[in-house]
Order: sequence, then C-alpha cells, then structure tokens
Amino acid sequence: MKPLVSIIMGSTSDLPVMEKACKWLEEQEIPFEMNALSAHRTPDAVEQFAKGAKARGVKVIIAGAGMAAALPGVIAASTPLPVIGVPIKGMLDGLDAMLSIIQMPPGIPVATVGVNGAQNAAILAAEMMALGDDAIAAKVDAWKAGLGKKIEKAN
Repeated sequence: MKPLVSIIMGSTSDLPVMEKACKWLEEQEIPFEMNALSAHRTPDAVEQFAKGAKARGVKVIIAGAGMAAALPGVIAASTPLPVIGVPIKGMLDGLDAMLSIIQMPPGIPVATVGVNGAQNAAILAAEMMALGDDAIAAKVDAWKAGLGKKIEKAN
C-alpha cells in the first residue's frame, strides 16, 4: 500500500522521538514511510524528495529536526503538501528547533507541534487527511473517544 504520510527526520539520532509518530500511525493502520534526510548534509536529496512526494501519493509530510531545524521549512518550500514540523529537544531544550520551525516567511507555512511532539504530528496528519477520507475520520474519532474513556476509567 502506498504511504499517505511521509515521516522525515534530520538525523537518525531523531529516531526515538519520530518513532512515536510511526507507532500511532501503525495502530491506526494508516500507511506511512520513514526516512532520514538532512537539510544541511543532503540538500539535493531533500529537494528531490519534496518535489516528488505528491506524485507518489503522499498526502502529508511530518518532518522532525533539532538545533537549526531547517528541514521542515526546506521541505515546505519545495512541495504543495502540508508539512508538520516536529522540533526535537537538544542542547537548548528544543527552543532553538521550535523557533526555527515556526518562524517561516509568508507563503511557506509549516504547522508545528510541541517539542518532541511526534505523536501529535501523526494525529494532526490524520486529521488533515480525514477531511477527505471517511475511513481515516472514523479512526481518528474512535481514537479520540478512547481518550475520554481512559480518563473516566481512571476515576
């Protein structure tokens, strides 16, 4: 099955955070792919990936990066697809990455979740796709209903 979500991380050291997005998408049976691409070390590969993602059937891109965190913005500049940035915690507790991701110039938006918020990025990607896909909408609705039941059960 073709991936609907593409998860990109700036470095393999980001894997422990980005795996949270993979886990949630797997649980919801939403097809995805994951790769490591660096905006600074492999810029040509990043551009090629971003330009070809839509033609491959990808609907949403989740990009996680730390420090200077240029990856989500570079991807957003090269694709019409929505990009969700995940700031990865580093030496400045992820503040540097978060500011790099949210401070995009007009016309190149990147949706941004909290520091290390890869699971929320996966949920947001599913919510975006749910606007045009009833099956994904049902999965998101069921998962969110489960959140309430979890709280009620704790009482």
